[in-house]
Amino acid sequence: MHCRVCLRLALGSLYANLLRMSEILHDKLPYRLDTKRNLPAVSALDPDNVLIKDHTYADQMAERERLINDFEQDVICLEPKTLFAAQELLDFVLKFLPRLGGFIKTADHIICPDGRQVVISYTNPLASIGRLVQNDFCLLIKKDEEHILSGAILCFPASWSLEEQFLRPLSIIHTPIAAYDSNVARRVQRLFDGVKPNRPIWRHNELYYDKPDLYQPRKTTNRRPILKEADRRFLRSERQVIFRLPRSNAVIFSIHTHVVKL
Repeated sequence: MHCRVCLRLALGSLYANLLRMSEILHDKLPYRLDTKRNLPAVSALDPDNVLIKDHTYADQMAERERLINDFEQDVICLEPKTLFAAQELLDFVLKFLPRLGGFIKTADHIICPDGRQVVISYTNPLASIGRLVQNDFCLLIKKDEEHILSGAILCFPASWSLEEQFLRPLSIIHTPIAAYDSNVARRVQRLFDGVKPNRPIWRHNELYYDKPDLYQPRKTTNRRPILKEADRRFLRSERQVIFRLPRSNAVIFSIHTHVVKL
């Protein structure tokens, strides 16, 4: 009997630890949400702050490794002729790492702050990027009158599907957002047209969920239900940075995801 009780307690403790491990949470957001502005609600950003690293780095990166290893086709898409832009983005990230601190560069790989070794691959640059930093990245190339989602490393989708939105223009991607009307669409397109190299801009959003999972893809035919206030258990907020790569002229939409327990 005593052994069975010990085993039950041990299994219960293991299960509790697994549950805790699934919750990759921030203590608080690095910015305030109390300023309400009309979409797209962007502000200028210091180029030295395009990417950030926070205390969830090791946990988020472990989840990113799992997703890239097990579901690469779901979290990485790249139009072949956009490879040059993805390689330029990899160069940008590599040059930015010293500002984040804790990275050691060798001839062909990076030793990360959590001890992982990431091979630098210019044949699969988005996978290398996804294993280095907490950010997701969308590459947008202008074709005709709109910017098209031509590539992405998206490990932490907030209720949208990379598979579904790949190679679609901004106006179609944002169709499910009620506030994203034709007027907002025009303003966002002008914003993407006007962003200059070394002059990034940023914004944030405010989303409420009943579970903390970072990987939450959804198709437009399966929209996320709007939760009643009593059912809101987690605040999810994305620090979204928009900047332009000077050589390829691609516009990058960078996403750093925060989840706070309410």
